[in-house]
Amino acid sequence: MADVKLSKVGKSFGDNAILHQIDLEIRDGEFMVFVGPSGCGKSTLLRVIAGLEDITQGELKIGGKRVNEVPPSERGIAMVFQSYALYPHMDLYDNMAFGLKLAGAQKDEIDRAVHQAAKILNIDHLLSRKPKDLSGGQRQRVAIGRAIVRKPEVFLFDEPLSNLDTALRVRMRYEFAKLHEEFKTTMVYVTHDQVEAMTLADRIVVLSAGRIEQVGSPLTLYEYPDNLFVACFIGSPGMNLIDGEVMQTSLESTTIQLLGGEVIRCNVDASSARIGDKVKLGVRPEHLRAGVTDNALRTQVTFVESLGSITYAYCSNPGSTEVLTAAIDAQTRVRGGDALLLGVPPEWAYLFDAQGRAFRRHSTSEQRRAA
Repeated sequence: MADVKLSKVGKSFGDNAILHQIDLEIRDGEFMVFVGPSGCGKSTLLRVIAGLEDITQGELKIGGKRVNEVPPSERGIAMVFQSYALYPHMDLYDNMAFGLKLAGAQKDEIDRAVHQAAKILNIDHLLSRKPKDLSGGQRQRVAIGRAIVRKPEVFLFDEPLSNLDTALRVRMRYEFAKLHEEFKTTMVYVTHDQVEAMTLADRIVVLSAGRIEQVGSPLTLYEYPDNLFVACFIGSPGMNLIDGEVMQTSLESTTIQLLGGEVIRCNVDASSARIGDKVKLGVRPEHLRAGVTDNALRTQVTFVESLGSITYAYCSNPGSTEVLTAAIDAQTRVRGGDALLLGVPPEWAYLFDAQGRAFRRHSTSEQRRAA
């Protein structure tokens, strides 16, 4: 196993800068996930670690060794791509053994490694089949098996589940978690799906426009985002945002007034703000409390989405031009056109300044235990 350290790493294609001054340390044995919207640079960052893209500036170390000029085959890494990249004329055994054969491994060593990896991935009964005879999930297992047999120090995964259907993606997330538990090897995983990131990661790197916005555990990013971008990207459905201005502030709490006139109390330290400063109130759909009159938003239901165990009510609010989303208990019956009060628990209220930076929230004892 090995750690991966990037110091002031940049990548440009001509005059077009893709990565900007990336400082990041991926710990030995850690499952690190890069997440962000399309075009944010996450796949480029992974390819830089793999050696498939040259570094324009900065330094990259794997296992304490500088590898800027080291070719991919000598970095101790194995990469699984979005496309399975299997050889269609070879059976599964030969697909998985191909890299070891090229490396000059002995036949008994190859046979032992292939069968061991196939057993771990539950494809040992398929080794004589060709890729065309397999499902998407089985093909992805073969691609993973081809990486496993090389016994790399670092596994790299570039959106490996994006070609699979929803049910199979859920199953494969479980397989990846088991794989990490089995090998305890450093794994770096790229996805645009924040649910995958929250499910799999020890820590998540949120990227935007080639820059790191925040690094932290899934719960840290969910509960204590540094800025608006992270707050809106992490969590599904996304965070509700409402414009307001500061009425009163202290180290312990801040009171704001929304454009619709509601006064909302937040357990947030916005003491650096001044009275009258423009802010955004953030509150996640799952934290809104339907029918609660204290510290509440006045809304009107415009659409209801019932998913059985939970109901999503989409509401208009005088203080917001955006539709507000509330996750409410399925037993609470609401219909389009209903007036609905949505309580905002002060401990789950977020505040962001005009530049999108988050003011510090105070955690409750319950939140601290959960974290």
